[in-house]
Amino acid sequence: QVQLVESGGGLVQAGGSLRLSCAASGSVSSITTMGWYRQPPRKQRELVARETGGGSTYYADSVKGRFTISRDNAKNTVYLEMNSLKPEDSAVYYCNMYLYYNLRWTDYWGQGTQVTVSS
Repeated sequence: QVQLVESGGGLVQAGGSLRLSCAASGSVSSITTMGWYRQPPRKQRELVARETGGGSTYYADSVKGRFTISRDNAKNTVYLEMNSLKPEDSAVYYCNMYLYYNLRWTDYWGQGTQVTVSS
C-alpha cells in the first residue's frame, strides 16, 4: 500500500522560511506529477506548485518568486521550499502524486501539514 508522508510544517514569523517534504512509501513503480496544494481556513483547496517530471513546473501567481518545488526521484520525495512567508500563506498544505502502483496510475494525497505564519 502506498502512503504519502509529509513533514516540515509549523509556526513561523512573517518573512521566515519553511521547507516541506513529502515521501511516498511502498512499492511505487513510477511517479509523474508531484505537487503541493493548500487549503486556508474556510476556503477551497488550491494548487500551489506542481512539477510534471519532465522538468515543467507551475506556480500559483501568489507564490511565484518565493516558493520552489523540487523532487528527488530516487527517494520518491517532493519538497516545497517556502521563503518570505506571509500571513496569507497560512493553510494546511497537502502533497499530491500521480503514481503507478499495483498495475495502475492513481492520484495519492498526503495527510496534510499545518503552516501558520504570524504577522
